[in-house]
Amino acid sequence: MSNTLSTFLKLHKVSLLLAVLSLVFYYTFGYHLERTDFIKLLTLFAALFLLYYKLIQFEKWNFRFLLVVGIAFRLIFLLAEPNLSQDFYRFIWDGHLVANAINPYLHFPNELITNTDIVIPNAQELYKGMGSLSARHYSNYPPLNQLIFSLAALFGGKSILGSLIVMRGTIILADIGIFYFGRKLLKNLNKSPQLIFWYFLNPLVIVELTGNLHFEGVMLFFFILSMYLLSIKKWHLAAVVLACSISIKLVPLLFLPLFFNYLGWKKSVLFYLIIGATSLLLFVPFYTPEFIHNYTETLSLWFSNFEFNSSLYNVVKRTAVQFNAKPWELIKTYGQITPIVTIIIVALFAFLRKKQDLNTVLSSMMWVLAIYYFMSTTVHPWYSVFLVLLAIFTSYRYALVWSAAIVLSYFAYSQAEFKENLWLLAIEYCSVYAFLIYEIITHNNKK
Repeated sequence: MSNTLSTFLKLHKVSLLLAVLSLVFYYTFGYHLERTDFIKLLTLFAALFLLYYKLIQFEKWNFRFLLVVGIAFRLIFLLAEPNLSQDFYRFIWDGHLVANAINPYLHFPNELITNTDIVIPNAQELYKGMGSLSARHYSNYPPLNQLIFSLAALFGGKSILGSLIVMRGTIILADIGIFYFGRKLLKNLNKSPQLIFWYFLNPLVIVELTGNLHFEGVMLFFFILSMYLLSIKKWHLAAVVLACSISIKLVPLLFLPLFFNYLGWKKSVLFYLIIGATSLLLFVPFYTPEFIHNYTETLSLWFSNFEFNSSLYNVVKRTAVQFNAKPWELIKTYGQITPIVTIIIVALFAFLRKKQDLNTVLSSMMWVLAIYYFMSTTVHPWYSVFLVLLAIFTSYRYALVWSAAIVLSYFAYSQAEFKENLWLLAIEYCSVYAFLIYEIITHNNKK
């Protein structure tokens, strides 16, 4: 054994032990966990979050070590089938449709499963796996996402595992891209580049993006690249890249008004035109007269039909029910009000904040997204990943607390009818709100 290696092992033996333990827990998570086993799931997450904190505490200045272990944690999932989400079945289904020049926005799986003229490898398994809810609706995944699905279907061939590996490889590369450009952006904003590890090593990020194949990671890669390009004044190219982010997931649409004061009205108009034109070009291959109706109808369901892990809505619903309100009517009304309130909040942050540098824009994004999630009827655990990334560009850390506490919402997966435990949700949101209030008071006292 060389002296260099021997010295390294002596100096970092505790950190190496923590990393190995993390690998064991991630392996257990990926290959030996049923999502109905809530106690095991909660225990694994708790252990991983503790190890995550200690690893960064011990090695926060050891760039190479933390980068390597972060990649290793992701690679451990390479051959695993997602066990907390069934969305990947729909991803592969859509991918085969696009690969065969069939528009996923015009046909839902219930229509196609009986069509013998359309050959989809493993069709019955994909159809059964995606669930009845997904099977009776049109696809809601934007066009650039559909392109990735089609590449996974093409390169994965007739193998579900092959398609999973292609998608997982894409998400891992996206996370490495977030790490790279996130560090550069932090430097450009005069912040410690080591802060990126709070995102890169976060267990929820690793489990939900790499493990369960949610494409927030690819959306965030384009988003953070766009912000980096803005930081070096390449705003034309930033607009194109931001449009790509929107074409993976629509969430960055919320932030568009926040660029108005930052860029000034002349640049911002052109900035928005470039985003609009790029987005239209990406949607063109899928456009038909029925497309807009089908797509908007599917998206509207998220505001007026679905509920999971909600905060303010749960309070409103429980209060309204005491006055004989009907929940199925209330959610539709609430779903109509939420977008209006969101628009007002975005406008307030866009036009009332005086200092409009990129730090302020990122801070406004964090607040807008947090308030939007607090109001939403549906907040899946992987949604909070965006907040985790935005928070590291501010002095607030409540998003990290939420990324740990949101694990309590998984209790619903252990129930036959996905029934939520309101006490667990109360613990989740009380911990987040309490830490947020503490941080707000602390920050105000420092002024």
